[in-house]
Amino acid sequence: MSYVGPDFDPPQPRRSRRRPLTITVAALVPVALVGWLVYEAVADTGDSSDGAAPATATSASRSATASPTADGKRSASSSPTAPTAGGPAASGPLKGKVVLIDPGHNPGNFRHPSDINRKVNIGTNRKECDTTGAATNSGYPEAQFTLDVARRLRPLLQQQGATVKFTQDGDRAWGPCVNERARMGNEAHADAAISIHADGAAAGDRGFHVILPASVHEGAADTRPIVAPSRDLGERIAGSFVRVTKSAPSNYLGNGTGVVVRGDLGGLNLSTVPKVFIECGNMRDSKDAALLTSGAWRQKAAQGISEGIVSFLHG
Repeated sequence: MSYVGPDFDPPQPRRSRRRPLTITVAALVPVALVGWLVYEAVADTGDSSDGAAPATATSASRSATASPTADGKRSASSSPTAPTAGGPAASGPLKGKVVLIDPGHNPGNFRHPSDINRKVNIGTNRKECDTTGAATNSGYPEAQFTLDVARRLRPLLQQQGATVKFTQDGDRAWGPCVNERARMGNEAHADAAISIHADGAAAGDRGFHVILPASVHEGAADTRPIVAPSRDLGERIAGSFVRVTKSAPSNYLGNGTGVVVRGDLGGLNLSTVPKVFIECGNMRDSKDAALLTSGAWRQKAAQGISEGIVSFLHG
């Protein structure tokens, strides 16, 4: 998570190219139908060219995908404050447990500067609704990274029997705001919540860190009941993340512990359920960026986060 915007050009829509009609419509129909079926069977929303493919969205989440409006803008067809369901949970040791996954930022945020720049109340003060997030020097955006890791994390938790909810799953044009993200976890009565990010620090700053909520009691914020369980959750995630990914804790924050406490993040300040952030690495460092852009490493990141959450929920 960085508070600077990505320095890459917004993706441009592809222009369709007309080709001469060389075959009849009757011949095209069955071919198109077969092609569509094949696409549906293999479609993948994340970059997984060098690793295990992330789980595809369920039919329920696909039906909630944002649709074009009359003025050409996209708007979520589901309630903007309702967490995106992740499909039915399997029976397992975490049956009955709810996990809220918050993929940081949104790939469409850069198209909506006025929406994401408006200030919202985070308890201690007012802060921007959201940001565009960071990006690697080659232009791989944090928002794409966070969605990919989140989608890989979901089935790992579901296999343990947990019910998994998302704050957004690529089904919104922008956002949600940081206060909405916190509220979604609260209203879901999540047993654990994780916000996934990647940092945008200086080159040479390497490693991951987990952010824990400080003890805040001001305005609408009161984290006192969740400070202890959030620390337990965060320390377990940090430990499993090191073990699975072999990544070192941050060399620029946390004094080598991989754990940082902050009281300035609305997603933590306004949470009433155990919640942490994880900065999986620094997108601006070339060595970290090589990991963050690897599908195989992102799968390990999801596995490390999952094992920490499962350990916490097992107690």
